[in-house]
Amino acid sequence: MLRPEVIRKRVQKLEEYLAILERYRGYLREEFLRDPEKYGSAERFLQLAIETINDMASHVIAEQGLGEVNANRDYARLLREHGYITPALEERWIRMIGFRNIPVHNYLDVDRDIVFDILQNDLDDLRALRDVFAHFL
Repeated sequence: MLRPEVIRKRVQKLEEYLAILERYRGYLREEFLRDPEKYGSAERFLQLAIETINDMASHVIAEQGLGEVNANRDYARLLREHGYITPALEERWIRMIGFRNIPVHNYLDVDRDIVFDILQNDLDDLRALRDVFAHFL
C-alpha cells in the first residue's frame, strides 16, 4: 500500500534541494566554474534531487505493482507506460539519471559547464517530476 508519508518526506526534501539549487542558478558562469565549493555543492544537490525522485518512483512502482525495475531508467519507462508522465518527461528524466551516474561513478569526468547549464535550464524538469509524485499525497 502506498504510504503518503514516504512521498511527503521526499517531496519536502526535494523542495529543499531545489531551493538550494535555485540560489546557485544566480551566479555568472565564470564565477560558478572557478569556485569548487559552488560547483561541488551544486553537483551534490543535483545528485540528491535525482536520487530523491528515483526513490519516490521506486516506492510508487513497488506499491502500485507497476512492474519490474532492473535499471534506474526503468522508473521513467514504467511511469510513462502507466500514464503518469509524458514521453518527453521520460526522456528528460533518463538524461537526469545519466547525469547522476557521472558524479556517482565517474566523478573525475564531471563537466562543470554541464552542471551550470542544468542549473540554468533544467530545474523545471525536477519540479515537474516533483509534481507528479505530489499527486500521490
